Amino acid sequence: MSVPATSTTADAQPTIEVDVLVVGSGPAGASAALFLATYGTSTLLVTKYSRLSDTPRAHITNQRTMETMRDMGIEDTLLALGTPWELMGNTTFCTSLAGEELGRIPSWGTDTVRHADYELQSPCTMLDAPQTITEPVLIKAAQERGARLRFDTEYLSHVQDDEGVTTTVRDRLTGREYTIRSKYLVGADGARSKVAADLDLPFEGPGAVAGAMSIVFEADLSHLVAHRPSVLYWMLQPGAEKEGVGLGVLRMIKPWNEWMLMWGYEVAAGPPTFTDEVVRELAVALVGTDDFEMRVKSASPWTVNHHFATTIARGRVFCAGDAVHRHPPTNGLGSNTSIQDAYNLAWKLSHVIAGTAGPSLLESYDAERAPIARQIVERANQSIADTGRILQALDLSDTTDVAKLEEALALRKAPGPQGEKVRAGLREAIAYKAHEFDAHGIEHNQRYASSAVVPDGTPMPEYRRDPVLYAQPTTWPGAKIPHTWVTRAGRRVSTLDLVGQGRFALVTGIGGAPWLEAGRALGEEFGLGLTPVSIGPGEEFEDPYGTWAELREIEDGGLLLVRPDLYVAARHLSSPSSPGQAAEWLRAALSSVLGR
Repeated sequence: MSVPATSTTADAQPTIEVDVLVVGSGPAGASAALFLATYGTSTLLVTKYSRLSDTPRAHITNQRTMETMRDMGIEDTLLALGTPWELMGNTTFCTSLAGEELGRIPSWGTDTVRHADYELQSPCTMLDAPQTITEPVLIKAAQERGARLRFDTEYLSHVQDDEGVTTTVRDRLTGREYTIRSKYLVGADGARSKVAADLDLPFEGPGAVAGAMSIVFEADLSHLVAHRPSVLYWMLQPGAEKEGVGLGVLRMIKPWNEWMLMWGYEVAAGPPTFTDEVVRELAVALVGTDDFEMRVKSASPWTVNHHFATTIARGRVFCAGDAVHRHPPTNGLGSNTSIQDAYNLAWKLSHVIAGTAGPSLLESYDAERAPIARQIVERANQSIADTGRILQALDLSDTTDVAKLEEALALRKAPGPQGEKVRAGLREAIAYKAHEFDAHGIEHNQRYASSAVVPDGTPMPEYRRDPVLYAQPTTWPGAKIPHTWVTRAGRRVSTLDLVGQGRFALVTGIGGAPWLEAGRALGEEFGLGLTPVSIGPGEEFEDPYGTWAELREIEDGGLLLVRPDLYVAARHLSSPSSPGQAAEWLRAALSSVLGR
């Protein structure tokens, strides 16, 4: 592996040289450094901060993200540090933790009915792993694999040319400015991204739509929550729906003694002053009693955004994460989408830098991930709007009138038609929040259309169920290869574990030997590692459950060409007519995807 080099210009100012410079150490930047270093690409990450995140902002870690961590070999590390899946699920709506409970919704696939959907879709679990856990794990693994990291190093500007990017940075400890020369630049510097601003990326959406504050505190609240374990508890308190994320929130950070309180404020008026009295008053209101001790660890304001870039790259500079999709934490999409941006981009950069792909491959990053930026921003903001259904069920337009709020809450316990209507409405409104807390399809149904995907002439399969709530596996080009369990020497292995690791894979079965033979020859010619995978009776991998045969959507001797990010790049539905035809088709598919 090459490492960043240092050269000296004529004016004696040092210039660092590296293949890829990553700006920002959040989920997008840290994961980009990990993926690139794992693939053997010389990588330098700079951050203007003196340390990694000290606040547990992003936390929901979905299956798709865990699949990328599994591919990197650090899934078990995160599982050992995060809050396990079984403690994530009783999302509770109430007046306060000690007050009336309006209802609960099983979440993140923990419900008996939905759990099978999740287990069928992935070998990975959901996990609650705050940024304070994930960032150090990502950075440590990246450094162990050769990535370099510089704290207190502020991005100032960049200039592109035909050969690379010259970036000017400032050492915030000494004030000295110097340049970094890289072939490519990744801007992962957050919602106030200077890299995105310098690129003049076009954005859509109203921008900041509300204000919110997060207060992290320690308090033992186990007696109020341990019997209904969850990540999130939502409070219908007077004024809670006016700003923020739709209601007051207590979010579990560590069960059950570390919490994040979220409450809204009016953006135009600015955030309140975080006095001890203000913080305590909010905490007591949401907990519902003052009979607890608390130690405040941090308090910070932020904005609820509705903003996404319609173009996320220009030339040799690519932006990822919050730099290009800015939205509230609803649906738990933030860090997950950021990491998946990096996973999509890293293998492409590595192949182009290694010379195994043409530069046009990089154009597929914008084509594939810009639509996802729009989708997740709109989904997250829609979830806030959907919370309003709870007020509608109570026949309230707002909660300003406390007496009216109390009257509506009392009605839900009353006999007769009015009470029945309120109760039915509340059940329906809370159940609808599955579109936020069980949006399994949002993470797994992402479909790509770009030069890095070769269509096979078939239409995208129609969704049989709500595509927000339910994942629908398919091998259609532009979809992620489905997971199921096959065996090797009698031991179970996921189909996802047969592909990835920075390599393209050829997945076939009995009758597909010509594909694998052609792959060996083309791999040598193209300088590529092509992983051969054959599934069937007597093959290296067997399908004793018969589930792969149901999912693959090709004949035994057909072929799936799978990209390093586990996405199907191309497929041939049937066996090749001859070894020559196999070689010709595979050469054309690889050349098209790699831009050669």
